[in-house]
Amino acid sequence: MRPLLLGAAATPTVNINLGKTLAQPSSSLVIILAVSLIALAPFLLLMLTGFTRIIIVLGLTRSAMGITVPPNQVLVGVALFLSLFLAGPTISQVNHVAVQPYLHGHESLTVALKKGELPVDQWMLKQTGKNEIDMVAAAAHESAKNVSALPITTVIPAFLLSQLEIGFLIGFVIFIPFFIIDLIVSATLMSVGIVMLPPTLISLPFKIMLFVLVDGWALVAHALLTGFR
Repeated sequence: MRPLLLGAAATPTVNINLGKTLAQPSSSLVIILAVSLIALAPFLLLMLTGFTRIIIVLGLTRSAMGITVPPNQVLVGVALFLSLFLAGPTISQVNHVAVQPYLHGHESLTVALKKGELPVDQWMLKQTGKNEIDMVAAAAHESAKNVSALPITTVIPAFLLSQLEIGFLIGFVIFIPFFIIDLIVSATLMSVGIVMLPPTLISLPFKIMLFVLVDGWALVAHALLTGFR
């Protein structure tokens, strides 16, 4: 019988690596997050981008001309791509500071969400008026002295209210030249005694011609883009 030598048997050990990197998220978790993001994409597009202002301005422009074209699908499509174009730099920044570090295991989900929220919050604050921020902050019993410290749940309502106001202001300015054309045509018809002919029937071709000659849709899109920048 062989003698049992002390120390001959290997002692099981447990090694714990507490490095600076975290484990990469599992593919199942990434798929769940991606599906959730896709489901929330329409809501995020409406609430966190310039879509609200753009669709209001485009709709009021069509109404000012007194026509029903372009159809709603075209206006929504134009507003969608203009909104994505404006949100492109912010989306790239969120991907750089939050999404990629999380997917590579360098940040936890909580930290990634907090870092990804910061660029979006900063962009919305640049497009939000002080009156809207003060009103929403007062309703939430928060101090508006340091707007960068306001939670995103307070910034979003103020941002949306500001977008509604600016959109209607731009629409009012667009309405003025078309209103003047309607007024001139109506006064002309009244002066020559033609009262049975609707003024809009005569003014519509002039409004469309004016809008085409000045390249109206390009001017409206340029005003929207420069207004955000």
